[in-house]
Amino acid sequence: MRNDQGTIRKALSGFYYVQTDDGLVTCRARGKFRYQKITPLVGDRVAITVQDDGSGSLDHILPRRNAFQRPAVANLDQLVIIASGAIPVSDPFLLDRIICLAESKECQPILCINKWDLVQAEDLLAIYQAAGIPTLSVSAATGQGIEELRGLLAGKISAFTGNSGVGKSSILNALEPNFGLATGEISEKLGRGRHTTRHVELFPVAGGLIADTPGFSAFDNEKGGEPLDKDTLDRSFREFRPYLGQCRFIGCAHIKEKGCAVLAAVKAGDIPKSRHRSYVRLYELAKENKPWEK
Repeated sequence: MRNDQGTIRKALSGFYYVQTDDGLVTCRARGKFRYQKITPLVGDRVAITVQDDGSGSLDHILPRRNAFQRPAVANLDQLVIIASGAIPVSDPFLLDRIICLAESKECQPILCINKWDLVQAEDLLAIYQAAGIPTLSVSAATGQGIEELRGLLAGKISAFTGNSGVGKSSILNALEPNFGLATGEISEKLGRGRHTTRHVELFPVAGGLIADTPGFSAFDNEKGGEPLDKDTLDRSFREFRPYLGQCRFIGCAHIKEKGCAVLAAVKAGDIPKSRHRSYVRLYELAKENKPWEK
């Protein structure tokens, strides 16, 4: 018997598959997790006990960097958001919403504008590059930007998201041709239905780990997804940050207040109007959140 640590790569039917330096260990969680109503998540760093027969028990969850509700995954380093300037054209508001979700979780957003061979969405590229968000022009069809993306994924735990049809699967398969085969086998074993949508697994891709998930619910509809906090929302917009604390009034919402430094920057063209419009919509949605939902 020995003690070890590792990362949960897969959780299925009450078993947790933990990647350690010595290999993959199949674990059962101790009963205390059930009594304490704590659910270990894929991506969790955990302490385990390995028995002489190779089976393991999950003893402790180490401190999390972050945790997401849907999909249920922890300790994401990066959220790779796939957009498109070609059909289906991505809605900037939905991009901004998922970027804010990543920022609120201290998770690096990376924007990949796919189908560059069809439409060069230069305006979209410029907006997010100016905001300080890593933004790539990518084509899964020609291979443009794939090697640059590969470099960003190395050594990180990442998840891919984006609305249907933008090319998430095509990009993942360009990075790792066996990725589609592996996830297809999982889907076939699990079958279609509710269990499939809850399954999350970390796959090795491009020198890092990719969380294969059904996607983030913030793309489902305007009121879906995890709640955002209106009081910290402004910090999730990177180009707002130089102006925060410079407004005339403390607690400025940056909506229509006099003496607002953020509004002045929008008027001067230093903050894109589309980004501020997204902020206003997200702020109004965040105001509807109940305190216990945060």
